Amino acid sequence: MSIFTGNERQAWADAFISGIPYAAASGMTLVDTGPGRASLLLPARATWTGDAERKLIHPGCLSVLADTACGVAVGCALEQLEPYATLDLRMDYLRPPVAETDLVCHAECHRLSRSVAFVRGELMQPGQSEPVATVHATFMRATAATRRKDLPTDASGASTQAAAPKGSRPTPAEAASSLIAPSSVEPSQVFVSRAADLPETLAVPPGRSPYVDFLNVHQQPQIDAGPVFRMPYKPELIGNPVLPALHGGVLAGFGETAMVLHLLATNPELAGVPRSVDFAIAYMRSAKPIDTFAQSTTVRQGNRVALVMVSLWQDDPSRPVVQARGHFLMPREEG
Repeated sequence: MSIFTGNERQAWADAFISGIPYAAASGMTLVDTGPGRASLLLPARATWTGDAERKLIHPGCLSVLADTACGVAVGCALEQLEPYATLDLRMDYLRPPVAETDLVCHAECHRLSRSVAFVRGELMQPGQSEPVATVHATFMRATAATRRKDLPTDASGASTQAAAPKGSRPTPAEAASSLIAPSSVEPSQVFVSRAADLPETLAVPPGRSPYVDFLNVHQQPQIDAGPVFRMPYKPELIGNPVLPALHGGVLAGFGETAMVLHLLATNPELAGVPRSVDFAIAYMRSAKPIDTFAQSTTVRQGNRVALVMVSLWQDDPSRPVVQARGHFLMPREEG
């Protein structure tokens, strides 16, 4: 049984959301909570547009909202507060989400074992009776909640991040906001590529995809399987302020972006932007507050659908922070 009752659960969930820099910056608000369930609203913004021509929300925005809502649902199911981390997350995109329209995710923690929490949910838009996407996620319970020791340093060797007060411990709300993965899982596949000190350009022209503009994605020259993309660090991308670590949903959004841009770069004959069908991401280790790189490879491509895998890393391409795969509909000229 959850430790929360009505008002306590609502107060904890509000504090949880306000304590996540990305959630606070994006304006996420709590719609409803209950034992093992939560509903979150992502208010409409032009920034969330992924395809300005078709006026569609970027699928990465759905992933960020879903990851956050599922995390809140886990907290609402716990018997006592503890840190937990996203192990993996799967999105199925059922219909195109309309840009500049609110999004709501209803998440339910339907199974809570001693080690793992299982969550499912639906994402809706006002005026639609059917969901635009569904989510399934798993979370590891009782993960580390101490401040990380692998933060970037300046020339003097001092940490570039503000240190926690000596002897301080995270509050229960801070500990329960650890929605990032443990570092004990090793990757099954690695795309190794040099990514530092290479000439860069913006991944897409400004205004074509406002969400890609928000992530400030840059593209490096094509190497091996495809181009390398870089997402510069900025404070509003943080999902866990205790470690600190990047938001797992932001990593998902960057990964989806990298896969779409890979398909565009390797298929110049396409008549439009590939559309996401599904997306599954596995978290290997927590992502530090530094730049993140991505490189994709096409596993299989037919006339209508392509299967793509992507690896995201930071300071070492042989140690990915996440790996993901997704199916995409390939737009073709009719005739």
